[in-house]
Amino acid sequence: MSILRNSVLVIAALAAIGAAPALADAVKYKAELSGASEVPPTTSKGKGSIEATYDSASKTLTWSGSYAELTGPATAAHFHGPAALGTNAGVLVPVDASASPFKGSATLTPEQAQAFADGKVYFNIHTAANKPGEIRGQLSQEK
Repeated sequence: MSILRNSVLVIAALAAIGAAPALADAVKYKAELSGASEVPPTTSKGKGSIEATYDSASKTLTWSGSYAELTGPATAAHFHGPAALGTNAGVLVPVDASASPFKGSATLTPEQAQAFADGKVYFNIHTAANKPGEIRGQLSQEK
């Protein structure tokens, strides 16, 4: 009887382990946004911040941010990369930041996820007065 009971317990334990969800790495990023961080810099009094979390299991990046004191309404916003600090790059992920605060999510490609992991992504918000970008910040990984 005890062998049968032990076998059932072992099988139940193994089934529970197999049914447990895989633990994903959740990596957090953040950036402070300013005109001085734009390339080239702007004289904007605008400021803002963004926080993002990448879930490696679902390959999903989620974000939330806010801004204030722009020269006018936000006309576009994006994560850009790969780009080292002080350099410009193409759009990686478009963001709807037409109102502050804003939030959203997107599924990343492996190359996009690597750009975030390498610290080569910046976020900026564009306005009519500053078409290339009014405020910007390089994302850094939170420890």
